[in-house]
Amino acid sequence: MHKIGVIYGMENTFPAALVDRINSMEIESVTAEHVHIGGIKMAEPSGYRVIVDRISHDIAFYRAYLKNAVLSGTTVINNPFWWGADDKFFNYALASKIGVAIPPTVLLPHKAHPPGTTSQSMRNLIYPLNWEEIFEYIGFPAFLKPYSGGGWKSVYKVHNPEEVFRAYDDTGDLCMTLQRGIEFDDYFRCYVVGQKKVHVMRYDPRRPHAERYVLDGPPIDPAIYRRVVDDCLKICRALGYDLNTVEFAVEKGVPYAIDFLNPAPDAELTSVGQANFDWIVDAVAEFAVAEALKEPAPVEMRWARFLAGSSAAGGI
Repeated sequence: MHKIGVIYGMENTFPAALVDRINSMEIESVTAEHVHIGGIKMAEPSGYRVIVDRISHDIAFYRAYLKNAVLSGTTVINNPFWWGADDKFFNYALASKIGVAIPPTVLLPHKAHPPGTTSQSMRNLIYPLNWEEIFEYIGFPAFLKPYSGGGWKSVYKVHNPEEVFRAYDDTGDLCMTLQRGIEFDDYFRCYVVGQKKVHVMRYDPRRPHAERYVLDGPPIDPAIYRRVVDDCLKICRALGYDLNTVEFAVEKGVPYAIDFLNPAPDAELTSVGQANFDWIVDAVAEFAVAEALKEPAPVEMRWARFLAGSSAAGGI
């Protein structure tokens, strides 16, 4: 029996719908269930051929469990070794290398010393920073946001140097990026599944959270649609994500990718709406089943295969 497990947190609709959808496919030798675990013995097989991970980005215990499962041949969606090492600043740099439009972005040092460090720990850091050069490169308006993270936490829109400095003072020991703000006239959030399927959704981050998925928007320009789909596939294949959302802010006909590190993208029915929910449930179910039916690949103990996507990105 090829078992598919789903591990999750506060989600109320997607995990159960996914389990039900997989089981309703009635594929011989494939079954899906909610994962139940206790203490984990080292190097012990998980009992699952595939695990769909919706929570380990928040819970270290689950993250360690999933890495242990990979050692014994379980396929985890998304790969915990890669997304755990990834960050948004690296995302931007890689995407710019493979021809995706990215707003100018600068990585900034921590405003406050991280725990356990002092000014002596920062002796390689130029101080003060050359803010004039940074502002000239970025321009305004801009967004100050964590170099990794999500949920629009600790994100500041700034319009001048004074606002940058005030916001920067509030960031504490977070590592931040400063990125040119795109004054968008259209915005898309795209599901990408299995590095093959793309579902483009019009989205408006300026609306209240429950209303951000635009269900009654005008038709999408065909040229922009094709570029968005192509860029989604290019990004996810380069980074190796099998389940992701990629967000684009469109300014003057150019779709700029501004967020694409989402190892457990939002898939709640109450958030995304029925049509989008049905699409993501079906797409993930079909992908998980296909992965479960594959022959397990040998585990590479040096983990080189987890970075194989970079070779497809022009030898980065």
